[in-house]
Amino acid sequence: MTKNTFVFLIFVLILSGCADPPPLPYSFFVAGHTYGVKEKRIPGLHMPFVAEFDYLNQYAGMRFGVLTGDIVYYSNDTSWNHVDQQLQQLKVPTHFTTGNHDEGHKSPYKDRYGITYSAFEQENDLCIILNPGLGGWNIWGEQMAFLKETLATAPGYDNIFLFFHHLVWWAPDNEYQQYRPNSLDGRAPDVNFLSEVMPMLIATDKPVYCFAGDVAAAGNRTAFFADRKENIHLVASGMGNQMTDNYLLITVDEQKKVQVKVRWIQQKREEVVFPKEGEHPKISS
Repeated sequence: MTKNTFVFLIFVLILSGCADPPPLPYSFFVAGHTYGVKEKRIPGLHMPFVAEFDYLNQYAGMRFGVLTGDIVYYSNDTSWNHVDQQLQQLKVPTHFTTGNHDEGHKSPYKDRYGITYSAFEQENDLCIILNPGLGGWNIWGEQMAFLKETLATAPGYDNIFLFFHHLVWWAPDNEYQQYRPNSLDGRAPDVNFLSEVMPMLIATDKPVYCFAGDVAAAGNRTAFFADRKENIHLVASGMGNQMTDNYLLITVDEQKKVQVKVRWIQQKREEVVFPKEGEHPKISS
């Protein structure tokens, strides 16, 4: 080996060491309405969901989870202590979005967990937690300023994931009217998701996945929902009816392609939601 060849090899090694490593495949879960049913012995998470923790702990590439609101039925220290204790059984961190039952704008939630909207990164994907409950299901004021500032960084990411509790795309007179949420508690007459937030998400020109968590309670015929508008994927899941309880499993592969699956707890069955060949129909189970 000549001296010049040796120097060239060292230069190549140095450059390769400075290059960014390729993205790793990873997974996360999303679970809504996790208090499940009101009348139960343990005032924390829905026990059929807790029984899934062993499965989640061994799931390939699992990095984190998000509980999309109505985590507890009564927002008090007893309930939250149970939740915190139950979540210790999971090997990955779990993020919260707040529903009307969680009362994220009040104590004890805000004293225990702090601000109810935030953002974090995972393998060059942008994850955004929102709380539409602060504005009658609207995103406005300081939260809107936060969202605009966060979405301004979208060009640097591969995928965008949004998490919130309310079915903010639902209205009593639009195309989603038959896919009702569990509750309309706190909803303003007009909600600005479709008129203001959706155009901002479309403008990112990135794959965007919006996860809500207020379906599948006892008495609600809508247990699950999925639809796609341009680059925006809308998904709602939940539990509590004890027949079609469900949560979501999301995997991002090495090429940054996203797969969304719904896991039906009672059936121990998984179904691919996105991507599907052809159309992406709305689903109500």
